[in-house]
Amino acid sequence: MSSEILINSTSYEIRIALVENGHLAEFHLQRPTEKGLVGNIYRGRVVRVLPGMQAAFVDIGLERTGFLYVDDVYISNADLDARMMKRQSPCGKLEFSSSVPDTDMNRSPGMNIEDLLTEGQEITVQVGKDPIGTKGARLTCHITLPCRNLVFMPLTDHIGISRKIQDEETRNTLKERIQSLRPAGTGFIVRTVAENATMEELEADMEFLLLLWDEIQDISSRTTTIPAMIYEDLDITFRSVRDLFTAEVNSLILDDKKTYEKLLKFVQTFAPSLQSRISFYQEDAPLFEAHGIDVEISRALEKKIWLRSGGYIIIETTEALSVIDVNTGRFVGKNDLEETIFKTNMEAVKEIAYQLRLRNIGGIIIIDFIDMEEEEHREKLFNAFKEAVKKDKSRINILKLSEFGLVQMTRKRSCENLSQMMCEPCHYCAGEGILKSRRTICHEIFRKISRKAHRYTSQQITVTVHPRVADMLLKEEGTVTTELEQEIGKRLTIVPSKKLHIEKYEIIWE
Repeated sequence: MSSEILINSTSYEIRIALVENGHLAEFHLQRPTEKGLVGNIYRGRVVRVLPGMQAAFVDIGLERTGFLYVDDVYISNADLDARMMKRQSPCGKLEFSSSVPDTDMNRSPGMNIEDLLTEGQEITVQVGKDPIGTKGARLTCHITLPCRNLVFMPLTDHIGISRKIQDEETRNTLKERIQSLRPAGTGFIVRTVAENATMEELEADMEFLLLLWDEIQDISSRTTTIPAMIYEDLDITFRSVRDLFTAEVNSLILDDKKTYEKLLKFVQTFAPSLQSRISFYQEDAPLFEAHGIDVEISRALEKKIWLRSGGYIIIETTEALSVIDVNTGRFVGKNDLEETIFKTNMEAVKEIAYQLRLRNIGGIIIIDFIDMEEEEHREKLFNAFKEAVKKDKSRINILKLSEFGLVQMTRKRSCENLSQMMCEPCHYCAGEGILKSRRTICHEIFRKISRKAHRYTSQQITVTVHPRVADMLLKEEGTVTTELEQEIGKRLTIVPSKKLHIEKYEIIWE
């Protein structure tokens, strides 16, 4: 598989495209005014504990407080015992932290949020999910620090290996290496890119992460102003090297000289072997335009996506979930109906997996495939879908087809999807996606005039409306307009105005 990373960097935004076999597979965007927060660590203050929701709101200095669920709160065993003793006896003052050095980090069975946190308490948290819509950032006390080959979990005693490293011998070797290098009581996850990493590379990453954690703790202990950010994750350009620049990626191309030079220095320190695959783009045509990226981004913002066969899928996203509908469209098949439906669904499977990753759609997702009668086809479809999403780095859980032909799935969401990043609700329809029809508005006007006509002695009524509504009042609804005039004994004057919203109108009794 041929892959490359393209980085278009300007003063107002940085755009990153991961291209696989000539097609845009992932798109990431960062603007200085809308910088993501995932990975940042804050020293915050608990402002509200909600026993009914088993969660707390934490002020970390943002416009909205962050949300901390009970399962993401950690305290040490000693503090936990002290806390329980305090509940039994009101005497004494308790000091406790939100982190632990050993394996017993998860809350004990029966421990509630009010057992662990109190309002006004200072706590160290990390952003796990960016604020999305009206929701604040999702927080966790379980700190993770990623590097190129390893992810450091300073508060967990655990060694994990990426699921995508499937060779059992390689997994065991990596686990043994980490076991021999790590300090007691700390945790590390070996990333996919480290499958062929040497002992020296693993040790260098580990040393860097341990020093970074010491620095974060030092800053936290010296921080007097609460809330405060004590660690900011790498910007999107450096993260692209850390998270996207795998062995399968042939090249990374940048179009900004300063960014190119900064990235080379960064790579020289953390991944010298990548230097030869990084290049500076100097052609006249803009980088994204030359590779057809802008066209693919525009297509990824559309609701309807056509399939090669003539079928299509519709993607609708709400705050709670996303719904995907599969249709045969223009595809009529050659043999029988069941075969036509099966082929459309199988083609849709690949496109849906591609669109979920490209658009970064997360949360609950419901897919309405076209109903299939044969159980064999349903099984093949399910297996094909599981295979199609394997390239996706986000955690995915898929349930089998329901009796209604629906597939229910979840995809981990850590930030806004493509549409939320690049679009905003229509100021005309307020994000509803639909407007009242012109005929409905005409009938509203008729009812209002009929209801109020007896209150006024004036013989003239001026109705100011949007030009499209005015056209219907005078033409298609012209007969009704004339009948209304005769019924109320008053003359109606229709005045079109482009300044008015299509659903708004003014009735003046003269």
